[in-house]
Amino acid sequence: MQASTQTNAPKQAGANRSDSQVAVNANEVQHEFLTFVLGSENYALDIMTVKEIRGYEDVTKIANAPAYIKGVLNLRGDIVPIVDLRLKFDVGEATYDEFTIVIMLMVGERIVGIVVDEVSDVIKVNESDVKAPPEFGVAFDSAYLHGLTSINDQMIILVNIQKLISSDELGLLDANANKSLEQE
Repeated sequence: MQASTQTNAPKQAGANRSDSQVAVNANEVQHEFLTFVLGSENYALDIMTVKEIRGYEDVTKIANAPAYIKGVLNLRGDIVPIVDLRLKFDVGEATYDEFTIVIMLMVGERIVGIVVDEVSDVIKVNESDVKAPPEFGVAFDSAYLHGLTSINDQMIILVNIQKLISSDELGLLDANANKSLEQE
C-alpha cells in the first residue's frame, strides 16, 4: 500500500495509540507527518510535535553558539531557541526574508523553533511503507532519522525530531528532560 498525501486535520485515534497514529485496519497503523523542504530535499516530522508555523523574525543571538543555533526569541513569555536545520544538515542556502518559515515544536516540556525553506503538507504514512535509514558511518548520524518513505515517486526523509532536539550535540534540553523523552 502506497503512502497517501492528505491535508485534513488529524483524525481521532484509538486510546492505545498517539494522536499522530491512525488505525487503517487491524494490522496496519498510519502515522501523520508534516512535510517540509530543506534545500532541494523533502523531509517530514511527527505532526504531534508541531505547536505552530510562523514567519521568521529577528532573534537575539547567543555568544559562542554553533552557527545553526540562530539565537532565541520571546514567544508569548517563553524563551525559544531557534535552530536552522538548513545549516545543521548542511543543505540549501540559509537566507532570512519574509518567505523563511519557522516551525515551533513542543519537545518534552520545551518549545523549540526550527528554520526550514518551505512547509509542504500533512501526509499519512503506513508503518509498513517506512524503510529503515541507511547507515552512513561517521559521516552522518542516522539516529536522527526515523526512516524513509516515498510519495508520488518522491523520497521523503522522516526526521526523528525528538532525538535531534534532545541530543547532547544540540544541548537544547537539560538532562532530566532527555531522560523523560527516552522513556516515552
